[in-house]
Amino acid sequence: MNPNTVHPVDEILPTPRLAALGLQHVMVMYAGAVAVPLIVGRALKLSPEQVTMLISADLFCCGLVTLIQSFGLTRWFGIKLPVMMGVTFAAVGPMVAIANAVPGIEGARAIFGAGIGSGVLAILIAPLMSRLLRFFPPVVTGAIIAIIGISLMRVGVGWALGGPANLAQSVDVPQLVAMVDSAKATAAAAASALPAGAATPMLKLGPIPMIDSLTYGALDNLAIAAFVMVVVLLLVKFTRGFISNISVLLGMASGCAVAIAMGKMNFDKVGKAQWFDVVTPFAFGFPTFDIVMILTFTVVMIVVMIESTGMFLALSDMTDKPINQDQLAAGLRTDGLGTVIGGIFNTFPHTSFSQNVGLVAVTGVKSRWVCVAGGLIMVVLGMLPKMAAFVEAIPLFVLGGAGLVMFGMVAATGIRILSTVDYKTNRFNLYIVALSIGFGLVPLVAPRWSQQMAHSLHPLLESGILLTAISAVLLNVFFNGKGEESDGMVAH
Repeated sequence: MNPNTVHPVDEILPTPRLAALGLQHVMVMYAGAVAVPLIVGRALKLSPEQVTMLISADLFCCGLVTLIQSFGLTRWFGIKLPVMMGVTFAAVGPMVAIANAVPGIEGARAIFGAGIGSGVLAILIAPLMSRLLRFFPPVVTGAIIAIIGISLMRVGVGWALGGPANLAQSVDVPQLVAMVDSAKATAAAAASALPAGAATPMLKLGPIPMIDSLTYGALDNLAIAAFVMVVVLLLVKFTRGFISNISVLLGMASGCAVAIAMGKMNFDKVGKAQWFDVVTPFAFGFPTFDIVMILTFTVVMIVVMIESTGMFLALSDMTDKPINQDQLAAGLRTDGLGTVIGGIFNTFPHTSFSQNVGLVAVTGVKSRWVCVAGGLIMVVLGMLPKMAAFVEAIPLFVLGGAGLVMFGMVAATGIRILSTVDYKTNRFNLYIVALSIGFGLVPLVAPRWSQQMAHSLHPLLESGILLTAISAVLLNVFFNGKGEESDGMVAH
């Protein structure tokens, strides 16, 4: 590249394009961004007004931390790649556990304090985590990026079908009650025929009766998701330039139009939402700090940073901009800084959002300024609840149609990297790929596989991305040591 040529990552696009492309990133991540405050707010048994406050704070902080990550804040913070930041699902388990033990505002203050403490520790250990970069050759990064895409496909499929797989069926309560009453009557009759003093027979029940959900996997919803996917693919194939770049946004807009026409999208929450709201620090009072909670959240932050490393390497490959150890440390520090900011502004630990990595792959737009625009939009949404409610009104199945394309592209990027690995003269690489992807699939095919293990280990064991990263690094060191291939796509 000519030294006077601006790298595509640093290219500043015209304002209208930045706004449209930034909005596209926001719409892709919005559902995931608001899910965590909804889950944790309800677990804390907060009032609807307080949950709304959590959502506004979440959107505001997501935007603020995205600006730091993509724009940069001195040389110490921000990887300066097209990264959108949001609250991490990895911390949901520990936060819900705190909420169950200490509900209400006291529990919220404990969560925010644990976030601030773990965020500070994450900032301190980020340089140490960045030194692991030499252990990420293509055989490792390809496997990690592939499993990121495969893991996200579960999210995309869930969006298209109407939610996670556990919503497909519910307990048939009337049938279950009838079964229990029948079993009780049978047991009572058997007990009356027994001699005095004999043991009472146990109730014998068959399988718990389940009833299929009428909304999960509804064919009309699937048809709209398929329509969105087809629109995106047609735009990618037959258009060029700006229209092709916003193909996902236009696909979702088309899906929303169909959903409105079919009466599947309404704006009731938009009418009830306020126009303006100020996000203030420590709105629930000053946080409380518990060393055990802080250390638990620190473990979560280590998981987050390992996952972020894989996503940064994926973006490095997609944008053709190698990253060095100092840049990786700056990106990982921002995970910690975002978590500190989240605790101050009444929200939760932050990470880079893998959903948006897929959007970079689909659109081919490499400019980090698109995510700067997306960050500004998120900040505005955090202060304009009515606008946030408008975006929230987008049905999940509309997002699902676009998600299948985007998340599949992430997996395809990992496969493309793996295709460059030498399998012919180094047969060990096959074992590294096979086992690391196999380990990464365990939480997907058996979500409760770790239920007999210590609960403190669950944040580590429930992340397929982390399992793939750890197993791939260890297997590569075992088979290949730290050889030439460890340079990979990293600039030293």
